[in-house]
Amino acid sequence: MADRDSVRSDPDAASKPLVQSTAVEEKQKSEVKPPEVLSEVSKVVTTDDKKQMGIDNDNSSNNNGTLKPHQVEREGNCYCGKERNLNIVELLCASCLRWYHESCIGYQLGKLVPFMMNYFFVCKNCSPTGLESFKKNQATFPQMCVTAIGNLMQASVKEGSPRTMFSKERDIIPFIDSHWEGMTTMPRRVTQSWHVTIHRALAKDVGTLFICEEGTGDGAHPLFGLLASELTQIKPNYEAMIRGGHLKVTDMGIQHGMCGVKGRSTKRKLPGGDQGPGAGKKGRGGGEVAAPKLPAHGYPLEHPYNKDGYRYILAEPDPHAPFRQEFDESSDWAGKPIPGWLYRTLSPSSVLLALHDRAPQLRISEDRLAVTGEKGYCMVRATHAVSRGSWYWEATIEEMPEGSATRLGWAQEYANLQAPLGYDKFGYSWRSRKGTRFHECRGKHYSAGYGEGDTLGFLIVLPESPEINYIPHTYKDRPLVKFKSHLYYEEKDRVTESLKALKVLSGSKLIFYKNGVSQDVAFSNIYGGHYFPTLSLHKSATVSVNFGPNFKYPPSDTQFRGMYEKAEEAICEQTMADLLYLTENEGKLRLDTYCM
Repeated sequence: MADRDSVRSDPDAASKPLVQSTAVEEKQKSEVKPPEVLSEVSKVVTTDDKKQMGIDNDNSSNNNGTLKPHQVEREGNCYCGKERNLNIVELLCASCLRWYHESCIGYQLGKLVPFMMNYFFVCKNCSPTGLESFKKNQATFPQMCVTAIGNLMQASVKEGSPRTMFSKERDIIPFIDSHWEGMTTMPRRVTQSWHVTIHRALAKDVGTLFICEEGTGDGAHPLFGLLASELTQIKPNYEAMIRGGHLKVTDMGIQHGMCGVKGRSTKRKLPGGDQGPGAGKKGRGGGEVAAPKLPAHGYPLEHPYNKDGYRYILAEPDPHAPFRQEFDESSDWAGKPIPGWLYRTLSPSSVLLALHDRAPQLRISEDRLAVTGEKGYCMVRATHAVSRGSWYWEATIEEMPEGSATRLGWAQEYANLQAPLGYDKFGYSWRSRKGTRFHECRGKHYSAGYGEGDTLGFLIVLPESPEINYIPHTYKDRPLVKFKSHLYYEEKDRVTESLKALKVLSGSKLIFYKNGVSQDVAFSNIYGGHYFPTLSLHKSATVSVNFGPNFKYPPSDTQFRGMYEKAEEAICEQTMADLLYLTENEGKLRLDTYCM
């Protein structure tokens, strides 16, 4: 085990590149390994080198909060199970120590380059929230030099003429200059004084990180290379980050040392609290720091809302899309629109209350199973909709202060979020006051009212119809927009067309229950379509929802499916829709012909 005192005595330990060095009997400043044996070089790391880099390959357990080397022994890399690809950006998980391809990572990473060491990444398999977390740190100049040389080496291998030594003036500095924003978070330097800093960084670490070949003064020399030329060993020094306090080991896993500061608790209590257009301002690290704080089965806390005639659907990379790897390896797409077919709709794994598909003034609980109203009537939909079959969900009135009210039931995607449920043709509701049922703003007597402490059941029966398209939208032909480090499909509302397309679905009906007692059929022969469990609240009423499987009062007079079952079914349906789109457009989806 590396001596902790020796590591702590070096203030730069956390920022030093983690590149394994070869045991050297004599100083190597001009010796260059033949390119043809570059991939065959066997590395031997000395004990002193291990102490300097914070590596301990002998002990199988740690008591000082560092990573356990046996984690590396887990088989395979990435979610896709494929091996490393040095031609694209790959990130090392700080917890499981597996490598993950950028194209397989759902988090929108921004500009990066391969062989970076100045970042912190936790995969979704190791994250306590089930969501990836990432933070790019400011790189030191030695780190930037290692990254640059590593990329130059791999580029030469790809071109068929492997090289290990590169000119500072002709190769290293031009590479750093053209990839500055991807390599570090520090602002680009206005003057060229940093060229001298690069030379000092290279010269200072000759014999420890770099090797140098002096020349005849032809302008190309001196040449610099990596002392340890095995590119697979270039990675972040997580060991030193933990010892330096930049990372911390908790019961919830490894987290960045700065997580949870600067008032983040307020945003955890009020998901999506940043509601205005100003939320779209770019801020370095805003989404990156907040990502570990997302709730389980979560959705980005800072996100665009469905409003102003547009809807936003969270997207993730589609590993099955054609030319996925070519897109990841190309640098020609910087600043250009990303083809929508390279991504796919992210299907939630659980049925919850939607954070984005709601009126912004509503307050959603952290587990996304309760909502509290604010002032006038406004609405929130669930994450999943149903279009055929019999489905059931429950709601319990937790708090209903004097003057507050609720209208609960079912609604389609275009029901107005800033109005009570049942205001238009897209929704059907049951009001707490006097038990009135509403549709198209028309209220009719239905049952006695309900109030605080009552549990209500909502059953929808939708027979199959050949006139309804049950295949979900793929949105792969829609534009992608970036918001707070995540990508979303942007869909324009088509309310007028949808109103004209509404048709009565014969045999359909809605039945509502109060504390397990059926209140009879509330609506029959409703419009066909996709219906979401929906809640609208007036003033400060609080309602909790139960989508199953453990219902308080499951109906005993009919067969049904709990809404919770829709989550898995929706994933299967969405996968089928995506595959159909890719199959139908096979040969048409090309990067060289793509245009918005």
